[in-house]
Amino acid sequence: MKKSLILIAVSALILSSCGSKKELVACQETNKSLTESLQAAKEDLAAKNARITSLEEQQRGLQQMLKAAENKYDKLQAALDKSLSNASQNNVSIEKLVDQINESNQYIRHLVEVKSKSDSLNMVLTNNLTRSLTQDEMKEVDVQVLKGVVYISLADNMLYKSGSYEINARAAQTLSKIAKIIKDYKDYDVLIEGNTDNVPISKTNIRNNWDLSALRASSVVQALQNDYGVDPKRLTAGGRGEYNPIATNDTEVGKQRNRRTQIIITPKLDQFMDLIDKAPDAE
Repeated sequence: MKKSLILIAVSALILSSCGSKKELVACQETNKSLTESLQAAKEDLAAKNARITSLEEQQRGLQQMLKAAENKYDKLQAALDKSLSNASQNNVSIEKLVDQINESNQYIRHLVEVKSKSDSLNMVLTNNLTRSLTQDEMKEVDVQVLKGVVYISLADNMLYKSGSYEINARAAQTLSKIAKIIKDYKDYDVLIEGNTDNVPISKTNIRNNWDLSALRASSVVQALQNDYGVDPKRLTAGGRGEYNPIATNDTEVGKQRNRRTQIIITPKLDQFMDLIDKAPDAE
């Protein structure tokens, strides 16, 4: 707000000092340049705030995992303590409890290592992607990491022809950069998710917003496969229609935010299922 007041004051001073038409035009151009600089600064600040929020979310997730692991360790330790104090009155094997505690500790360390590696890879992936995008592209592409998952959200007017699921020429350069990152990280699966606002579609060949969102996701999947060589086995297309809004549909700005396609990059689920299967049982 302080920057805006300063900009307005400077602009007023410049305009008041301009006498001729030529000077007025020059003043207007200066005012426009200052306004654009302010907008760019606001957008840069918003992007940095979003990045901070993403990092805080990752930290909270890791803390929760560590807390759960510590609770499990405490239960095993309590069982061992009880066994030691009542060794003559119960059938619990102290040796077995010690083995369980050691196994649990190893699992905790492995879990932390895997989580740290995943977070590091996600951060590198995100940094590589954001560095490859131009400033204009970043205005229409939002990149976040939430709970170990990378979300790339693209505006519909950047990807598709108006009211259509066909990809326009503007999207080619941006999709090619995203495809390169996807191909570099082969241990990640990719879900393409289409989203719309709540305005009913009025196309004879598209029944409703479910159809539109699914068709748009399918178009992106096929472009990544056919145009940029992404392995189709890693790709999934899905549509969520109007039922996953991130803003109100009561305003045009809100509707525009809801009309988006998300490219969701996640570590392969079978790797995490293997970790769950290897978790030691507590008795």
